[in-house]
Amino acid sequence: MSTLLVLPVAVPLLAAGLLLALPRRPALRRGVALAGTAAVLAVGVVLLATTRDGAVPVLRVGDWPAVVAITLAADPLSALLVTVTAAVVLACLVAAGGTGDDRDPAFLPLALVLSAGAYGAFLTTDLFNLFVLIEVMLVPSYVLLGLAGGPGRAGAGRVYVATNLLGSTILLTGVGLLYGVTGTVGLADLAGAGRQVPAAAVAGGVVLLALALKCAFVPLHDWLPRTYPTASPVVVALFSGLLTKVGLYAVIRVYAVLYGGDPAYHPLLVAVALASMVVGVLGAVGAGSMRRVLAFHMVSQIGYVLLGLALFTAASLAAAIFYLAQYVLVKAALFLCAAVVRASRGTDRLSRLGGLAAARPLLALAFGAAALSLAGLPPFAGFLAKFLVLRAADDVGDRLAMTVAILVSLVTLLSMLKIWGAVFWGEPPRPAVPGRRARAGAALVGPPLALSACALLLGPLGGPLLHVADEAAAGLLEPAGYVRAVTGR
Repeated sequence: MSTLLVLPVAVPLLAAGLLLALPRRPALRRGVALAGTAAVLAVGVVLLATTRDGAVPVLRVGDWPAVVAITLAADPLSALLVTVTAAVVLACLVAAGGTGDDRDPAFLPLALVLSAGAYGAFLTTDLFNLFVLIEVMLVPSYVLLGLAGGPGRAGAGRVYVATNLLGSTILLTGVGLLYGVTGTVGLADLAGAGRQVPAAAVAGGVVLLALALKCAFVPLHDWLPRTYPTASPVVVALFSGLLTKVGLYAVIRVYAVLYGGDPAYHPLLVAVALASMVVGVLGAVGAGSMRRVLAFHMVSQIGYVLLGLALFTAASLAAAIFYLAQYVLVKAALFLCAAVVRASRGTDRLSRLGGLAAARPLLALAFGAAALSLAGLPPFAGFLAKFLVLRAADDVGDRLAMTVAILVSLVTLLSMLKIWGAVFWGEPPRPAVPGRRARAGAALVGPPLALSACALLLGPLGGPLLHVADEAAAGLLEPAGYVRAVTGR
């Protein structure tokens, strides 16, 4: 079983290499990319089944000694994120075939390399390897940001590259400081060091600062709504499921293992979480395009996950993990809806759209389901996720967090109604927006519809996912099993 751990990284890289050698036959290239991603999804499901009761398979690549080996491990949290991420990548690749984004010969290889870096980041047990895998993920994203983008993408690209280079520099500095203080960068070897060694706590803080920048936590968030809306909606959907979520996963893992959920940091984390919720949702209300509204919501919604981490109880951690898993699916569905709108109408600016509910009823259904889930309405998964976060806050008596979370959900609903009224209701504007058009066939509407269906089903049928979240939370609260499996002692 442990040998499967290398496949989520190796298969996409091999598929990307194969695509570079294949002739430019779109159907063949798409088939290779989809097959490779489907294989990773299957591996993720197997890993999820293996770890759902707390097991931690470990692989030392090449069977080198633990000190120098590249060690991969899967616990319920990492297996869940590999599975969910692979599902999003698969949906994005199908949608790219519908929008024509994958006609650029670089698109599919770059997307596969990006996904390989994300899967590896979820599975690695070493902070230096985490840095390397994040860079593997970021390098293709620099190119993807400019493919089929809109006006202003050159300036946005400069902001994106500069911000991520700064974040990577800070991250590498923090990893180096941790090694200098403790003599190791293995997460399992660092368990509890942030509470026991003050210098390690400072070095870990540098690591968390870099990850907070990559996650776009407030006040380090401005780069995200400035850059993502300039990219192709399919690319943004891919980014939404991978880039910031890898950073968020790393924040959860580092804080839980290195600091053991030290309550001394609780006020700071709660403040950042609530600020992210409020600033993000207010930015969404004032935005003028689907992509910009949804980009601001990325800032807002990660605040709910961070709040669950900040409270650091079994219930709050399970809520954060459940929230993160369903949110990846919902946000990708919304961005893919924006991709269909832009492909069929030539724009996603709210002032230049209308009447899509009658013209594209399945698209309206997909957007409506995902939007209601994002706002936290029953019976969707978003309602259960927000209810779990609110209950966890109530358990510790944090009334302020509960109040802010509820108010942000209401404003989120208003922003989703704003998109609905501008894009799907009323009459289409005249004259129509010029530009390339695509038929809203199965390759375009199918992916967001499938992801939105997951958001619906994970509400009333979310028991298995909640069980995995509970197991993952238990592993974060008591990482002894993870440490023992990785270190062998």
